[in-house]
Amino acid sequence: MGTGAINLPVRVAILTLSDKGARGEREDLSGPALAVWLASHHVIIAVTRMLPDEPEVITAQLAEWADTGVCDLILTTGGTGISPRDRTPEATAKVLDLVIPGFAEAMRAASLKKTPFAVLSRAVAGVRKQTLILNLPGSPRGAVECLEAVWIALEHAIRKMQGDMSDCVPPPGSVSVQP
Repeated sequence: MGTGAINLPVRVAILTLSDKGARGEREDLSGPALAVWLASHHVIIAVTRMLPDEPEVITAQLAEWADTGVCDLILTTGGTGISPRDRTPEATAKVLDLVIPGFAEAMRAASLKKTPFAVLSRAVAGVRKQTLILNLPGSPRGAVECLEAVWIALEHAIRKMQGDMSDCVPPPGSVSVQP
């Protein structure tokens, strides 16, 4: 970090969390939907995996991917609601060095425009070492819509984590604050 070098393109890991999916009782639709969307944005899918909703297993996988530098961004899908087995946010929080609440806030705000159930999302986001980790909903449409809502900021965050020392300038066409 601090070299100013930016590692492009972005390498992404997708972790689908589902008890039924891990047992082979349900097809993973969210992970593939994210992979298709990411491919259209010239992102390298470094690795994908499906695990059951077991906090210790989730924590271990997130830490392994972040600590080995296999990816710049980890997207989890599933386990962010309020069902008894939904523990992705707690597992993610255990591995983070730095919490970035704005990502989850932005995703919930965007989702609220489409469904009142967005208030039930407990997604978190943050950094471990030089890897950004973001929890997404378990539905394919919800996962992609939430990713779209924060994509520009994700790209910027990754570049900053990789050592980009340039000034922060709002993206073209974004709203700016008037003096």
